Amino acid sequence: MALVLLAFLWSLMQGPEVISPFRLAGALFAGDGSRDQLVVQMIRLPRSLAGALAGAALATAGAICQAMTGNPLASPGILGINAGAAFAVVAAISLVGVTDPGLQLWCAFGGAALATVLVWMLGRASGAPVIGLVLSGAVLAGFLSALTTVLLIFDQGTLDQVRLWTAGSLHGRNMGQVLATGPFILAGLVLSFLMRRHIMTLSLGAELAQALGQDLRVWRGLALALVVLTAGGAVALAGPVGFVGLMVPNLVRLLVGPDYRRIIPASALGGAALLLLADTTGRWISGNESFPAGITMALLGGPFFIALARRRAGGRA
Repeated sequence: MALVLLAFLWSLMQGPEVISPFRLAGALFAGDGSRDQLVVQMIRLPRSLAGALAGAALATAGAICQAMTGNPLASPGILGINAGAAFAVVAAISLVGVTDPGLQLWCAFGGAALATVLVWMLGRASGAPVIGLVLSGAVLAGFLSALTTVLLIFDQGTLDQVRLWTAGSLHGRNMGQVLATGPFILAGLVLSFLMRRHIMTLSLGAELAQALGQDLRVWRGLALALVVLTAGGAVALAGPVGFVGLMVPNLVRLLVGPDYRRIIPASALGGAALLLLADTTGRWISGNESFPAGITMALLGGPFFIALARRRAGGRA
């Protein structure tokens, strides 16, 4: 919790002009209409809230994906869920002209749900559910990303609207967008915390879960719904940011052990802190306020994914 608070405050202070802690306190609580107050409350506060919510949601969704599949390589990005949500939002803007953040949110939920169902069906049909899910998700993510690119190539207006968003950027987030998506993300996080005991049982494997009296179809369906709610809301708010859902649960597992009753709340806090730090560090190093957090996460997550895959391959050998 302390790390999240520090990352949040650092995010509020950093920008083209660094605001000191004393000035930040005045901008947040004084209400004097100063320039600092306008910059913090109108620009930096919504951006920081969006980063915290999206990071917590993506990390929680990743932890649930890994518990369901028993595979630490699973995450909303790798399983194609983020790509499905992003494609649905871009298609709605380009083909139908949807501009309302609330409608875009429901498009993101629909795209995430459809991608989840397709990946689950393809994974089961492959005969190797765990490996099949990852491979099916990777293929679907690539296919949907290609379709998204095609839409943007032929629609310059949509490209201008979502160019930064599709790279996973928090730039330009406003309080209206945060308020539109925040309740859904918070609902998904709260339900995930309440269901973490059942998610822990799912992580033990189908045979043991059934032996403990769990109805696999019901709880897998509910877990998938939570992934759609959290990941879909995060993509609608911050774009298809990758690797948060992969990295954070694996790092948290090293600290708190394999118990998902601890992994899920710790992942939410770790995801919020990581995305805030990635966003702030990226724009601090580049000197560009619009630098996408998704690029920073890709630079961190790519080597992490390779190392994790090599570790698993070495373990099987």
